[in-house]
Amino acid sequence: MTTHTFDNIRNFSIVAHIDHGKSTLADRLIQQTGTVAARDMVEQVLDSMDIERERGITIKAQTVRLEYKAKDGKTYILNLMDTPGHVDFAYEVSRSLAACEGSLLVVDASQGVEAQTLANVYHALDAGHEIVPVLNKIDLPAAEPDRIKQQIEDVIGIDASEAVPISAKTGLGIDLVLEAIVTRLPPPKGDETAPLKALLVDSWYDAYLGVVVLVRILDGTMKKGQKIKMMGTDAHYVVDKIGVFRPKMQDVTVLGPGEIGFITAQIKQVADTRVGDTITDERRSCDAALPGFKPAQPVVFCGLFPVDAAEFDDLRAAMGRLRLNDASFSYEMESSAALGFGFRCGFLGLLHLEIIQERLEREFNLDLIATAPSVVYKISLRDGSEIELHNPADMPDVMQIIAINEPWIRATILTPDEYLGSVLKLCQDRRGAQIDLNYVGKRAMVIYDLPLNEVVFDFYDRLKSISKGYASFDYNITDYREGDLVKMSVLVNAEPVDALSMLVHRGRAEMRGRAMVEKLKDLIPQHMFQIPIQAAIGGKIIARETVRALRKDVTAKCYGGDVTRKRKLLEKQKEGKKKMRQFGKVEIPQEAFIAALKMDS
Repeated sequence: MTTHTFDNIRNFSIVAHIDHGKSTLADRLIQQTGTVAARDMVEQVLDSMDIERERGITIKAQTVRLEYKAKDGKTYILNLMDTPGHVDFAYEVSRSLAACEGSLLVVDASQGVEAQTLANVYHALDAGHEIVPVLNKIDLPAAEPDRIKQQIEDVIGIDASEAVPISAKTGLGIDLVLEAIVTRLPPPKGDETAPLKALLVDSWYDAYLGVVVLVRILDGTMKKGQKIKMMGTDAHYVVDKIGVFRPKMQDVTVLGPGEIGFITAQIKQVADTRVGDTITDERRSCDAALPGFKPAQPVVFCGLFPVDAAEFDDLRAAMGRLRLNDASFSYEMESSAALGFGFRCGFLGLLHLEIIQERLEREFNLDLIATAPSVVYKISLRDGSEIELHNPADMPDVMQIIAINEPWIRATILTPDEYLGSVLKLCQDRRGAQIDLNYVGKRAMVIYDLPLNEVVFDFYDRLKSISKGYASFDYNITDYREGDLVKMSVLVNAEPVDALSMLVHRGRAEMRGRAMVEKLKDLIPQHMFQIPIQAAIGGKIIARETVRALRKDVTAKCYGGDVTRKRKLLEKQKEGKKKMRQFGKVEIPQEAFIAALKMDS
């Protein structure tokens, strides 16, 4: 088998921390190469979802094919992958990188290397990429290109002496970036005559075409009408349409080695196309499948319920449609005494949860309640089995349990020196164990092991607020460790409310419980009888508040006379209230749930 290099093709992705200018740089490259006509040019061409534009983040990795006439007179085909920068979408990044040979590392020349810059660059180095550092925003008065170059060398350990200085906003230095891509990144290798071997990079659902599959060809060629086979699922299809993205779809007749393009083949569901699968020719298949990627594992679970129970069927349909485009989002039905029917959903992280919830509300016009997020616990039982617990309400009897293991993460936090004390205190409060602390220029880089349970609630918000937004945070899940965890239930008028139960660490249970009952006391309206609100672990009450009863003045009609007449009326009222409390149902308004679940401020 002979391997050729395809000298006129370059496949590259752009990696950076959030807000360092990836999408803007992609815009300028598209503009400079004349891929999109000037009149069709909009900001963030590749961010197609409204949410991506509004929040200024990239959620789905997008790809585009550019043609560039270089200084040496040759025309090059550049395949650009714009990847997300946020930790929740790291799996999108890993598969985009597998389809490329090189990366542009974009660093903000005023802010320098951030936590996710590191994480994404390590992904790229693991994928064997050649890396070209690019310093963006050099037109800002605060830019310090020389200091940042030194920082890239010290922290990441790659040579930054030839880093390309640019301003993606004004278009300064974009031609230098294009030349660097052509001269410094390697061309792809492959064999045109070998059996077809292609990597399935991504897939999504299109209302007109069915499932569209993004592929990177490694060996062989792919043509329209060809019969193909997916090696992972052993499914067979015929290619209907084949093409490339110049952001808009454009049909081509054939894709050869090193090229990135899309195919459609009358595939009905996105679930049939496993990301990372190998596509080969039905008759002449390749010897071995590619290693693929590990599937995205949901780490945060929460229940989503419709505010109006009649909308349950709409919610089910909406979930099914979202699942078509986001294979990393999983759900199953559940019912709750307090909230009715809904779904237990799994997400890659809190941002993912927020985005899915926002898309359901916006694209499908639904009103939703989300229960408190929880993580996946592994519980070892006395009969030797191990179960995964997604919902605290389903916890087995305490007598059956030997140990509860919770997921831990390794977090990297970069923060300016003056906030270091508060950041360390926050990590200590969240049961963290410090692994390392060193300095990157003027900033401290702290590495902590933390339980994920403590991070999912509001760790990111607290970190941003104590550091005035300057700290950056990145994490990856390391392992499961045994924890002293207990189930805390909330009782209202002696009835447990399943939607509010949670697993907490024994040491923090009392604080959590007290905060919850105090909050509920203000949220539950007064009834004709008093209502106790209690937080309990097993049979032990750890916190209590009481909602006072509404009272009618029964003694108003008594004037003068003996005090026993008044007392008799008050005793009679007290008996009535006691009776009411036994049979009375406490109505907890929907707003109270929503507010109680947003606790832990």
